[in-house]
Amino acid sequence: MASKQSGTPGAFSRWMQRTMNTRMTAKIRRGKGTFAGMNVLILHTVGQRSGQHRESPVSYFADGDNAWLIVASGGGSRNPDWYGNLMAHPEHAAIELPGREGQPVAPLRLAGDERAQAWQRITTASPRYDKYQRKSEREYPVVRLSGSAAR
Repeated sequence: MASKQSGTPGAFSRWMQRTMNTRMTAKIRRGKGTFAGMNVLILHTVGQRSGQHRESPVSYFADGDNAWLIVASGGGSRNPDWYGNLMAHPEHAAIELPGREGQPVAPLRLAGDERAQAWQRITTASPRYDKYQRKSEREYPVVRLSGSAAR
């Protein structure tokens, strides 16, 4: 049996995450897009190694018209798999907002002042991200997803 990589969840945690993601995805498709007080969407990506379609419910923050901010947190010392998939194949990125059809998006990882401003808005809306960030040695990436009308 292969040993668990440092900074990654164990088998039970992965099973629990898959189970909860399936339930959350169904809830979003029924038009109910909140979890723990945060807005949630379904992020569609393609696996960076497998090439298979992936769906991940992630929290989001509105960023003007037809744009959304997401944070690659996930805890631990690594970025979540969805983030690696998104950055490896940005041309396949799409989102589903609660109760709506999917739409393509263009992801952009924010840096510098732009990231700092977005981070301030995110942590004002959801202080838990600042708490998580302070416990981590890595800087959480912030990604702007721009809808097709914003391209």
